Amino acid sequence: MTSGRQRAQKWGAMPLPIHNVRRKPGLEPRRNAAAAISEELRESPQLATEKIGLGAVPRAVVALGMVSFFMDISSEIIHSLLPAFLVTALGVSALSVGVIEGIAEATASISKVLSGAISDWIGKRKPLVLLGYGLAALTKPLFPLAGNAGVVLLARFVDRIGKGIRGAPRDALVADVTPPELRGSAFGLRQSMDTVGAFVGPLLAMLLMAASSDNFRLVFWVAVIPAAAAVLVVIYSVQEPAVPHGDERRRFPIQRAELVQLNTEFWWLVGVATILTLARFSEAFLLLAAERAGMALALIPGVLVTMNIVYAASAYPFGRRSDRMSRRTLLLIGVGILIAADIVLATAGTVWQVVMGAAIWGLHMGATQGLLSALVVGTAPAHLRGTAFGFYSLITGAALLAASVVAGWLWTAFGPAATFMAGALFAGLALIGIVLRASPEGEGASASNRN
Repeated sequence: MTSGRQRAQKWGAMPLPIHNVRRKPGLEPRRNAAAAISEELRESPQLATEKIGLGAVPRAVVALGMVSFFMDISSEIIHSLLPAFLVTALGVSALSVGVIEGIAEATASISKVLSGAISDWIGKRKPLVLLGYGLAALTKPLFPLAGNAGVVLLARFVDRIGKGIRGAPRDALVADVTPPELRGSAFGLRQSMDTVGAFVGPLLAMLLMAASSDNFRLVFWVAVIPAAAAVLVVIYSVQEPAVPHGDERRRFPIQRAELVQLNTEFWWLVGVATILTLARFSEAFLLLAAERAGMALALIPGVLVTMNIVYAASAYPFGRRSDRMSRRTLLLIGVGILIAADIVLATAGTVWQVVMGAAIWGLHMGATQGLLSALVVGTAPAHLRGTAFGFYSLITGAALLAASVVAGWLWTAFGPAATFMAGALFAGLALIGIVLRASPEGEGASASNRN
């Protein structure tokens, strides 16, 4: 049986050192904080149960969660109103809205790969995280100033470039500063804080529109404030660990000699996540299901609010649980929850059934999204984490686009039941894929020492 350190060397994902931290007596002078926590947790299973909690999550992860929270509030205030603003205030056609959104999302997916690879290449994550959030913040004043669709297109284009730039380096940074035994908790917490912003933003938009007598531009100006707060948190509260052998010359990761180090376990995980994404098409279909069931138009956004509340409330508990039990088993549970959501939505005949289906959908998101990020870390070498997250995001993002197109065709041709049953079928295929192949990181906190 191999030791935890041997497994860690095999998987090539030891935590990066952190300087300027208080070191515990008896530890080697150069040992980093994450490794110190890891050693304590490995030495005592009882201590592990006590320490794996919110207080043990690194401060940098909490700070990144706050950054996501503020930026999501800002972005969702704008995005929840943008289609109506384009059509009513600027006289833009629905086709133009679709083109703007399509260009923006495609740009984000491509830039994720490049930014992740660059962060591995230069050995630094924070500059790219700051650049990504900074670009997003700089675009926010363009929305209230926009006099035509071209300005909005420019703002959305730059905003999505910013999102793409920050995504992979941010997730890699979470892995860098967090010991393996806490990665599920860390990714779950960051995802939870991000999702809180995703439903607080639209709620604020509704309140601000009511208070300002539907003054789009004034509400857009308010959205600038949380965006600026996000950038300030990155600057002053996100600390990056020093990289060992930082002066060594690095190869650019996007080349054959480097990419072969992303082994079959990583690509298997990407394959499973891609099939799962095909089962989880755009959440716009939840809104369509609510409208089909007869929900009042003014209340339809409440479906997404419900989903995101459940998502935010469950992401951290599921992440914490993944540090204590088999991550493979937890992923199976998460996929099973999605199948249940699809069945409820496929058979929904009332508004309350749709709301219940949306809540179960949010529970699935809470169970799987942070977990999948932790599994990506478990299959990628430490020096290729950014690249791995970039490719993972690109491929699953393309799958989401394809899934939404197929779901729209099924909805039009056969109705909502066919759309959601097809989702359940794809989720079943993902379930089979997980069962047939052993998970690379698989068996909970003890197995996570491989990283």
